[in-house]
Amino acid sequence: MPTPEMRCLRLFFTDCRCAAEDASRTYEDLFAKLDANKDGKVDVAELKAGMAAMGIKPGKGAAQKIVSSGDQDKDDGLDFNEFSKYLKEHEKKLRLTFKSLDKNNDGRIDFMEIKQSLADLGLDISKEEAEKILQSIDVDGTMTLDWNEWREHFLFNPATNLQEIIRYWKHTTALDIGDSLTIPDEFTEEEKTTGLWWKQLAAGAVAGAVSRTGTAPLDRMKVFLQVHASKSNKISLVGGFKDMIKEGGLSSLWRGNGINVLKIAPETAIKFMAYEQYKKMLASEPGKVKTHERFLAGSLAGATAQTAIYPMEVLKTRLTLRKTGQYSGIFDCAKKILKKEGVKAFYKGYLPNILGIIPYAGIDLAVYESLKNLWLSHYAKDTANPGILVLLGCGTLSSTCGQLASYPLALVRTRMQAQASLEGSEQLPMTKLVKNILEKDGFFGLYRGILPNFMKVLPAVSISYVVYEYMRSGLGIQK
Repeated sequence: MPTPEMRCLRLFFTDCRCAAEDASRTYEDLFAKLDANKDGKVDVAELKAGMAAMGIKPGKGAAQKIVSSGDQDKDDGLDFNEFSKYLKEHEKKLRLTFKSLDKNNDGRIDFMEIKQSLADLGLDISKEEAEKILQSIDVDGTMTLDWNEWREHFLFNPATNLQEIIRYWKHTTALDIGDSLTIPDEFTEEEKTTGLWWKQLAAGAVAGAVSRTGTAPLDRMKVFLQVHASKSNKISLVGGFKDMIKEGGLSSLWRGNGINVLKIAPETAIKFMAYEQYKKMLASEPGKVKTHERFLAGSLAGATAQTAIYPMEVLKTRLTLRKTGQYSGIFDCAKKILKKEGVKAFYKGYLPNILGIIPYAGIDLAVYESLKNLWLSHYAKDTANPGILVLLGCGTLSSTCGQLASYPLALVRTRMQAQASLEGSEQLPMTKLVKNILEKDGFFGLYRGILPNFMKVLPAVSISYVVYEYMRSGLGIQK
């Protein structure tokens, strides 16, 4: 039976037939109820006490997560504006998740819809388990959930999307409903034990190889402009392609592509294995990895993989820029570099390369999430799933923003990798090289070659996606 406080909470949050000013008063009443010491803000202790008084049993750390999410001025508490803004945004996300579960759009969720929704995510549960989940939320005993019951149950639970709610169900109902949804480079226990993970990696590797081969001329042009273009010579995109074809024929546009494709497999494998280890090391709770821990683990895994395969990056740059007859192949190139410049040459430009991972990964992730949530808040009506085209668009734009932030470091890395192979070129460290570029070419000199780099983003993403889907189908990987 619901407590009087729970009934009061439901009264506070009747459906949105009320006017905006009524909703504001509702938030005011709830805020006043939670603000026990009447200091104009609700802190973690007050939120915990208030939820306990209402008969709400939040998950571990829920109160802290709510306050941290809404606390814009970082004073360890929520004032009324922060409190009401958090609830409005939270309700909007809960509404989208509710609609995604409501398969027949009748405004209610039954146990079959819960079972089907989890099955769509590859999580098969029994009828009894679905009913157990439903009963944990169902207040009126109808064995269905309306919007008010859903909102009331999750209002003070920081879980918003279905992935987080699945984790919550797994914890509160003690059900064995599998792992949560995977993120890129992460696989479920079932995929690991059945060997499906290697098929996923193989599909990704082939997609990457085809994508890189298809956009190799643009990639070579980017490297060519990064190293050779300046204010004085004014090499254009068309002029650069003409020069490369004149010097080495049409096939020269694919110079360096062989090793660019070869490094996909070791880089992916090392990144995957390192990611698994970093997750275990960074997880604050065994078996549970938080979002920021996953992001940090992913960044460290990327840095580890880059460190291991970096000599191949140097070889790729040298082979991309080579003149006809300069090297007979990858091994000849490696042998000549080792003999003439020593082992250190294989790590030229390593520092700007590692530094570039930080702004790229951070901005890419932040922009992707922001764009996706912006689309959902403005255009999503019946589902919390934006669809593949929206996700591709968000991915392309976020990747572009990440590249804008990290491109100067990528250019400096390429210049440092290529310096020793250029006649009369001075071997400059990173800081002096940046200073030299700024003095000779100005700020935009740090963005030489960015046009072909942008030109290859959309075709690269599109080719990769199409090939990946074909590979998944061919290898028998179900969506």
